[in-house]
Amino acid sequence: MSSKVLITGIAGLLGSNFSRYLLTQGYEVIGIDDFSGGYKENLAKGVHCENINLANLGAVDHFFRTEKPDYVYHFAAYAAEGLSPFIRQYNYTNNLICSTNLITSSIKYDVKKFIFTSSMAVYGRENPPPFVETMQPHPLDPYGVAKYAVEMDLKLAHEQFGLHYTIIRPHNIVGCYQNIWDRYRNVIGIWIRKSINREPLCIYGDGLQTRAFSDVQYYFKPFEKVMFEGDGEIFNLGADQERTLLSAAQLVQKCAKNFGFNPDIIHLEPRHEAKFAFCNHDKAKKMLEFKDNTDLEVTINKMFEWALTQPNREVKTIEYELTKNIYSFWK
Repeated sequence: MSSKVLITGIAGLLGSNFSRYLLTQGYEVIGIDDFSGGYKENLAKGVHCENINLANLGAVDHFFRTEKPDYVYHFAAYAAEGLSPFIRQYNYTNNLICSTNLITSSIKYDVKKFIFTSSMAVYGRENPPPFVETMQPHPLDPYGVAKYAVEMDLKLAHEQFGLHYTIIRPHNIVGCYQNIWDRYRNVIGIWIRKSINREPLCIYGDGLQTRAFSDVQYYFKPFEKVMFEGDGEIFNLGADQERTLLSAAQLVQKCAKNFGFNPDIIHLEPRHEAKFAFCNHDKAKKMLEFKDNTDLEVTINKMFEWALTQPNREVKTIEYELTKNIYSFWK
């Protein structure tokens, strides 16, 4: 019998793409998504998905008791680092409480392994890039704090209950099925949407922040591999080639012209963020045979082609819990 794999956030970028890969490899794939950040149209054929709010422990427990997944890939999150200080309760509910509910059910129903997508945000700005997995985390914002707290909870769950786990710290993933209608996250996707809507591409600050963008397709094999290897390990996954956000915006601007758009680039006030943030991937290359061959221009062009087939969805906003010191562009 094939293994039954649960993916949370299965209608999002990672979930929708990885589920398609797993289906081709013969796995039975089930999913949980509340469709707050993904869309039902993204679901792969052959996937059983239930609309569940992971903050509801009773609903999560019922799902595990009924479906009995062998492996759990926890992709669901609200990854808006810059916004997280202004939505602290929302952040900790979605990124910490939801995660611990899944961990509780995984322990209770004897899941073989729990694979958690953490974040490069745990490194903060006290650590010099490229970040390596042995560095002591120093999160800069509540999003990074929540992700690091889940990492620590998984370690405790293993020590006390024997839950097997692997932690992946991916960063700046791009590709089709990404939510480009979120106002606060997924910068490449936001710029593509703005290009199509004939709006300027916004950069916060001077644009010399450095990031490394990677195509989601290169995550599939190492993600599958950690079902059976890397127990208790932490892996960075992403591209080796860092670039400034200004150069990334200029690349989106270049690709936009291929589709008849000519967006301007404007600069807004800087955000509270790490200026330079990118990772070392030697560990994943050695232990998971990870190879990233991202050609960002090719990926962005494919994303434009996909985005132009999508409905003109409403851009999602969120109710702020704090407005003190909030950036002018979010008021």
